[in-house]
Amino acid sequence: MMVELAIGDAYGAAFEYAPPEFVARHNNVEGYLKHPTHTGIEPGDYTDDTQMTLAIAELLGTEWTPLTLADKFVEVFHRDPRVGYAGGFHAFLLSVTSGREFLDRIRPDSDKSGAAMRVAPVGLLPSVAEVRHHAAVQARVTHDTPAGVASAEAAALAVHYCHHELGPLADVTRWISDQLGDDWTRPWQGKVGSKGAMSVRAALTALASARSMTELLRQCVAYTGDVDTVATIALAAAARSAEVADDLPEALYRGLENGTYGRDYLRVLDECLAQVSG
Repeated sequence: MMVELAIGDAYGAAFEYAPPEFVARHNNVEGYLKHPTHTGIEPGDYTDDTQMTLAIAELLGTEWTPLTLADKFVEVFHRDPRVGYAGGFHAFLLSVTSGREFLDRIRPDSDKSGAAMRVAPVGLLPSVAEVRHHAAVQARVTHDTPAGVASAEAAALAVHYCHHELGPLADVTRWISDQLGDDWTRPWQGKVGSKGAMSVRAALTALASARSMTELLRQCVAYTGDVDTVATIALAAAARSAEVADDLPEALYRGLENGTYGRDYLRVLDECLAQVSG
């Protein structure tokens, strides 16, 4: 799962808010590209979506509090500083040195996609109650709003549904709606904006009809807008579904960054996550 979500993130990074004509011309899922205007992210590099997911994955199964989460967010950023974060949050991370300072200074009033993009490992937990609790606690560190929390819970529950084989993939949005008491079944259309609910709805729409990872990734990016986040959320869940063929091109696996916290490290994390899943 960790490798696949990173592939979604890294592939989608080249198309994030790119002109629609660029997306239409180059979204062939054959390999990684350079974004037409962004600098600092090379083809195959993942972004903040994956880096913050690393923090969640490394902490899962240990003490789960706002402070331990904040400490981990600071740790994973400073050990491997990278661009890709929203400008204000990137500057904030550069300026803090501990979880306590993070919590003292953060304004956790966002309803954007940060809490949903990083939550996938939580979906592996054995019960819906555990998934919702862990998703909500991590969301409130940075996105303590009804929409911020709900979108994180929905993204985590998508992974849970697929991993524990709770029903046909086509029913995933109905099942999530039943758990949360909100309607997540309305199909998403068009460009995806920055709000968490937008990215999650788009990911769930693509996931519900997915039959192959390649076509799912292409569909996520075809929306345009915040497509690296959509692809990260969707591919994390699809990687745990027996209904979705694992047909991503070998070029995407080979081309994914493989430094200290790259492809091989992500595979090790997947093995560790298997110990906390039900």
